[in-house]
Amino acid sequence: MAAEPSVAPMTLTTVVASTRPGRVGRSVADWFTTRAAECDQFESHTVDLRELALPFFDEPHPPALRQYTRSHTREWSRIVEASDAFVFVTPEYNGGFPAPLKNAWDYLVVEWQHKPAAFVSYGGVSAGTRAVQMGKQVVANLRMLPIGPTVSIPFVSELVEDGAFRPGKIHETAAEQVLDELARTARVMRRLRGGTY
Repeated sequence: MAAEPSVAPMTLTTVVASTRPGRVGRSVADWFTTRAAECDQFESHTVDLRELALPFFDEPHPPALRQYTRSHTREWSRIVEASDAFVFVTPEYNGGFPAPLKNAWDYLVVEWQHKPAAFVSYGGVSAGTRAVQMGKQVVANLRMLPIGPTVSIPFVSELVEDGAFRPGKIHETAAEQVLDELARTARVMRRLRGGTY
Protein backbone atom coordinates (compact mmCIF):
# COMPACT_ATOMS: atom_id res chain seq x y z
CA MET A 1 0.00 0.00 0.00
CA ALA A 2 2.08 2.90 -1.24
CA ALA A 3 1.23 6.43 -0.15
CA GLU A 4 0.35 9.04 -2.72
CA PRO A 5 3.26 11.41 -3.46
CA SER A 6 3.59 14.40 -1.13
CA VAL A 7 0.56 13.35 0.92
CA ALA A 8 1.14 13.50 4.68
CA PRO A 9 0.60 10.23 6.56
CA MET A 10 -2.54 9.96 8.64
CA THR A 11 -2.55 9.14 12.35
CA LEU A 12 -3.97 5.71 13.20
CA THR A 13 -4.68 5.10 16.88
CA THR A 14 -5.12 1.55 18.12
CA VAL A 15 -7.03 1.46 21.43
CA VAL A 16 -6.62 -1.43 23.90
CA ALA A 17 -10.05 -1.87 25.48
CA SER A 18 -9.38 -4.45 28.20
CA THR A 19 -7.82 -3.23 31.44
CA ARG A 20 -7.94 -6.40 33.52
CA PRO A 21 -4.88 -8.28 34.86
CA GLY A 22 -3.91 -11.24 32.69
CA ARG A 23 -5.41 -9.78 29.53
CA VAL A 24 -4.09 -10.68 26.08
CA GLY A 25 -5.47 -7.55 24.44
CA ARG A 26 -2.22 -5.63 24.70
CA SER A 27 -0.30 -8.34 22.83
CA VAL A 28 -2.96 -8.36 20.08
CA ALA A 29 -2.83 -4.56 19.88
CA ASP A 30 0.96 -4.56 19.71
CA TRP A 31 0.81 -6.95 16.77
CA PHE A 32 -1.74 -4.80 14.96
CA THR A 33 0.17 -1.57 15.63
CA THR A 34 3.34 -3.14 14.24
CA ARG A 35 1.40 -4.38 11.23
CA ALA A 36 -0.09 -0.91 10.69
CA ALA A 37 3.37 0.68 10.88
CA GLU A 38 4.23 -1.20 7.67
CA CYS A 39 1.50 0.79 5.89
CA ASP A 40 3.16 4.05 4.88
CA GLN A 41 -0.17 5.85 4.68
CA PHE A 42 -0.38 5.81 8.48
CA GLU A 43 1.60 6.88 11.48
CA SER A 44 0.56 4.17 13.91
CA HIS A 45 0.49 4.23 17.70
CA THR A 46 -1.28 2.54 20.60
CA VAL A 47 -3.36 3.91 23.46
CA ASP A 48 -3.81 1.47 26.33
CA LEU A 49 -6.88 2.33 28.41
CA ARG A 50 -5.26 0.72 31.44
CA GLU A 51 -2.35 3.17 31.15
CA LEU A 52 -4.61 6.09 30.28
CA ALA A 53 -6.56 5.34 33.47
CA LEU A 54 -9.62 7.48 32.80
CA PRO A 55 -11.93 7.49 35.83
CA PHE A 56 -15.61 6.98 35.20
CA PHE A 57 -16.82 10.07 33.40
CA ASP A 58 -16.38 12.92 35.86
CA GLU A 59 -16.86 16.14 33.88
CA PRO A 60 -19.56 18.55 35.09
CA HIS A 61 -20.54 19.62 31.55
CA PRO A 62 -21.85 17.58 28.62
CA PRO A 63 -18.91 16.51 26.42
CA ALA A 64 -20.44 18.10 23.32
CA LEU A 65 -19.68 21.53 24.86
CA ARG A 66 -15.94 20.73 25.15
CA GLN A 67 -15.77 22.69 28.40
CA TYR A 68 -13.33 20.28 30.02
CA THR A 69 -12.22 20.78 33.61
CA ARG A 70 -10.04 17.71 34.13
CA SER A 71 -6.49 17.23 32.89
CA HIS A 72 -7.17 13.60 31.93
CA THR A 73 -10.08 14.70 29.74
CA ARG A 74 -7.99 17.34 28.00
CA GLU A 75 -5.24 14.79 27.33
CA TRP A 76 -7.71 12.25 25.94
CA SER A 77 -9.31 14.97 23.82
CA ARG A 78 -5.90 15.89 22.40
CA ILE A 79 -5.16 12.28 21.44
CA VAL A 80 -8.52 11.69 19.76
CA GLU A 81 -8.55 15.07 18.04
CA ALA A 82 -5.12 14.35 16.49
CA SER A 83 -6.18 10.95 15.15
CA ASP A 84 -7.53 10.32 11.66
CA ALA A 85 -8.67 6.73 12.21
CA PHE A 86 -9.15 4.24 15.04
CA VAL A 87 -8.86 0.52 15.65
CA PHE A 88 -10.51 -0.76 18.83
CA VAL A 89 -9.03 -4.01 20.13
CA THR A 90 -11.65 -5.61 22.33
CA PRO A 91 -12.72 -8.84 24.00
CA GLU A 92 -16.32 -9.75 24.68
CA TYR A 93 -17.71 -9.50 28.20
CA ASN A 94 -21.19 -10.98 28.68
CA GLY A 95 -22.18 -10.38 25.09
CA GLY A 96 -20.75 -6.85 24.88
CA PHE A 97 -17.61 -4.72 25.07
CA PRO A 98 -15.72 -3.82 28.27
CA ALA A 99 -16.95 -0.90 30.37
CA PRO A 100 -13.65 1.05 30.09
CA LEU A 101 -14.13 1.26 26.32
CA LYS A 102 -17.65 2.68 26.62
CA ASN A 103 -16.37 5.13 29.23
CA ALA A 104 -13.60 6.28 26.88
CA TRP A 105 -16.11 6.84 24.08
CA ASP A 106 -18.47 8.73 26.39
CA TYR A 107 -15.85 11.27 27.47
CA LEU A 108 -15.88 12.99 24.06
CA VAL A 109 -18.24 13.79 21.22
CA VAL A 110 -16.90 16.26 18.66
CA GLU A 111 -13.41 14.75 18.52
CA TRP A 112 -14.74 11.40 17.26
CA GLN A 113 -16.84 12.78 14.43
CA HIS A 114 -16.21 11.93 10.77
CA LYS A 115 -13.44 9.44 11.46
CA PRO A 116 -13.43 5.74 10.47
CA ALA A 117 -13.42 3.04 13.14
CA ALA A 118 -12.34 -0.58 12.82
CA PHE A 119 -12.43 -3.45 15.29
CA VAL A 120 -10.05 -6.25 16.19
CA SER A 121 -11.87 -8.69 18.47
CA TYR A 122 -10.72 -11.79 20.28
CA GLY A 123 -11.98 -14.41 22.68
CA GLY A 124 -13.09 -18.01 22.71
CA VAL A 125 -15.35 -19.60 20.14
CA SER A 126 -17.25 -16.35 19.47
CA ALA A 127 -14.04 -14.33 18.91
CA GLY A 128 -15.65 -11.25 20.45
CA THR A 129 -18.01 -10.69 17.52
CA ARG A 130 -20.94 -9.55 19.68
CA ALA A 131 -18.74 -6.86 21.22
CA VAL A 132 -18.04 -5.60 17.70
CA GLN A 133 -21.73 -5.59 16.79
CA MET A 134 -22.54 -3.48 19.84
CA GLY A 135 -19.48 -1.28 19.37
CA LYS A 136 -20.41 -0.39 15.81
CA GLN A 137 -23.75 0.97 17.05
CA VAL A 138 -22.01 3.21 19.57
CA VAL A 139 -19.37 4.62 17.21
CA ALA A 140 -22.01 5.25 14.55
CA ASN A 141 -23.95 7.28 17.11
CA LEU A 142 -20.78 9.31 17.65
CA ARG A 143 -20.88 10.06 13.90
CA MET A 144 -17.90 7.85 13.22
CA LEU A 145 -17.88 5.49 10.24
CA PRO A 146 -17.58 1.84 11.32
CA ILE A 147 -15.97 0.03 8.40
CA GLY A 148 -17.00 -3.45 7.30
CA PRO A 149 -13.76 -5.45 7.52
CA THR A 150 -12.73 -6.70 10.96
CA VAL A 151 -10.13 -9.00 12.47
CA SER A 152 -11.75 -11.77 14.53
CA ILE A 153 -9.53 -14.03 16.63
CA PRO A 154 -11.19 -17.13 18.14
CA PHE A 155 -9.39 -19.19 20.79
CA VAL A 156 -6.88 -16.39 21.18
CA SER A 157 -5.09 -17.99 24.14
CA GLU A 158 -3.80 -20.70 21.81
CA LEU A 159 -2.04 -18.01 19.74
CA VAL A 160 -0.20 -16.25 22.57
CA GLU A 161 3.31 -17.51 23.30
CA ASP A 162 5.56 -15.92 25.93
CA GLY A 163 3.23 -12.93 26.09
CA ALA A 164 3.29 -12.28 22.33
CA PHE A 165 0.42 -12.81 19.91
CA ARG A 166 1.36 -15.12 17.03
CA PRO A 167 -1.08 -14.43 14.18
CA GLY A 168 -1.99 -16.91 11.50
CA LYS A 169 -2.26 -16.16 7.81
CA ILE A 170 -5.99 -15.51 8.15
CA HIS A 171 -5.33 -12.78 10.72
CA GLU A 172 -2.64 -11.16 8.59
CA THR A 173 -4.97 -11.13 5.58
CA ALA A 174 -7.81 -9.66 7.64
CA ALA A 175 -5.49 -6.97 9.01
CA GLU A 176 -4.48 -6.00 5.49
CA GLN A 177 -8.13 -5.67 4.48
CA VAL A 178 -8.83 -3.50 7.53
CA LEU A 179 -5.87 -1.23 6.80
CA ASP A 180 -6.79 -0.90 3.11
CA GLU A 181 -10.35 0.15 3.98
CA LEU A 182 -9.20 2.50 6.75
CA ALA A 183 -6.74 4.20 4.40
CA ARG A 184 -9.43 4.79 1.77
CA THR A 185 -12.06 6.09 4.16
CA ALA A 186 -9.74 8.09 6.43
CA ARG A 187 -8.35 10.08 3.51
CA VAL A 188 -11.84 11.05 2.33
CA MET A 189 -13.10 11.79 5.83
CA ARG A 190 -10.11 13.98 6.58
CA ARG A 191 -11.21 16.07 3.62
CA LEU A 192 -14.76 16.08 4.98
CA ARG A 193 -13.44 17.52 8.23
CA GLY A 194 -11.67 20.25 6.29
CA GLY A 195 -8.16 18.84 6.59
CA THR A 196 -5.48 18.17 4.00
CA TYR A 197 -6.38 15.59 1.36
